[in-house]
Amino acid sequence: MGIQILLVEQDQAEREQLLSSLRDEGHLVQQVNGLEQASAAAQASSLDLLVMDWSRPKCELIDVLVALRTSAQMRSLPVVVLSHYDDVQTKIAALDAGADDYMVKPCDMGELQARIRAVLRRRTPQSNEGTLRVGGLRLDPHTLSVMAETDTGPRPISLSPLEFRLLHFLATHPQHVHTRTQLLDRVWGSHVFVGERTVDVHVRKLRKALAGTLCEGLIQTVRSSGYRLVANVGSFQEIQLIGMQPETATSPAKLQAPNRSPVNRAEPAKKQASLET
Repeated sequence: MGIQILLVEQDQAEREQLLSSLRDEGHLVQQVNGLEQASAAAQASSLDLLVMDWSRPKCELIDVLVALRTSAQMRSLPVVVLSHYDDVQTKIAALDAGADDYMVKPCDMGELQARIRAVLRRRTPQSNEGTLRVGGLRLDPHTLSVMAETDTGPRPISLSPLEFRLLHFLATHPQHVHTRTQLLDRVWGSHVFVGERTVDVHVRKLRKALAGTLCEGLIQTVRSSGYRLVANVGSFQEIQLIGMQPETATSPAKLQAPNRSPVNRAEPAKKQASLET
């Protein structure tokens, strides 16, 4: 089934090639020339994806991506950037600024179609996913909404789609230590080339968002290893998938990481020092 794609393209010849390729796949494609027109199109219709072909200066590309992610109409819209800039620094900057994928031109149309499918798979919740409760958090993958318990009751937490995916992945594997490389592969995707520092940046954003709630401290740093989400902060020890049969939800015991390195019980002080909350 085709999807609604908004194409931002300045070059007329390349625009026609992209339009033809995307429409051959059965997609419905609108074409605009700039950010203002794109914002108006997003407000007027329901879009599934933005494909942005960029040939202007690099600094303008980052500014546009930041503007997209702060726009009420477009901040949750998946974005694939096509550009002739092939240096790693530009790719990292674009992905950190909000792009979901980045391809260097000239690009193969078959690969572009595959990357579009991959982006949409990452953005679309699986049909068997239910609302998740863990450690005082409530995550709904269908609305990308998060509620965190406080002393006065639940509080909504505002997260970007990428931040939600990271938190949801950690919450569905509580107690399990994930390396930065593993998180990049599972949350960002193995085809996205960004540095491990990107994980640290987004973990800091999650911690800042959860600050002042009973879920503060839920995400822990395991020194020389990576990150984990603990399910027993404060009085919250439940792990529950709402709307699913009891046997479908994985129990906390089954979610323990079985392959973690053995701890030398004769040296409890070293064990404590290895955890950095």
